[in-house]
Amino acid sequence: MEDLGKHIVEASNATTGMSVRFGELMIETTPDRAIALLTFLRDDPKCLFKQLIDICGVDWPERAKRFDVVYNLLSLKNNIRVRVKLQTDETTPVPSAEPVFKSAGWFEREAYDLYGIWFADHPDLRRILTDYGFEGHPMRKDFPLTGFVELRWDDTQKRVVYEPVKLQQEFRRFDFLSPWEGGIPHELPGDEKATGGKATKS
Repeated sequence: MEDLGKHIVEASNATTGMSVRFGELMIETTPDRAIALLTFLRDDPKCLFKQLIDICGVDWPERAKRFDVVYNLLSLKNNIRVRVKLQTDETTPVPSAEPVFKSAGWFEREAYDLYGIWFADHPDLRRILTDYGFEGHPMRKDFPLTGFVELRWDDTQKRVVYEPVKLQQEFRRFDFLSPWEGGIPHELPGDEKATGGKATKS
């Protein structure tokens, strides 16, 4: 792994770092050098990473460049994997890897849909998992867990309608007393099993 990583760093001239973690090789690069690096990894005789397994995003909202874009590549000939990682922000586009790996098209659409990562020169960059008219990017860490709108079937209008999220819940009174500290004035559920059908009080 170390030898292959050093070869990639020296021969590609498109990396900013290399490390081996948990037995996996990770190469770091920048958006402007990503396509050159991916092409090198695909074509170099010592690499031959011909398969793009996945492209995914990682959100670090506290960073100026909040997104990691991670490419996972596989070389069947050499039976080895490599992970390529770069950083970008909400406005800086990453060049599309679709000219290098045809499978990148749908992976990039997914990263755009879920994180809002923009891929320049993508032939068809549009949402792939969320619904038409969806607002925001649901895998960002600042996206609310409940979302912004909910949809339901309206039997009067005979169509699906979108409404703001409403979380309605009845008021519940919780008993925070601990059975181990004593002082519970009522019968505990399950006591009747231990006493032959007669519940006891604490």
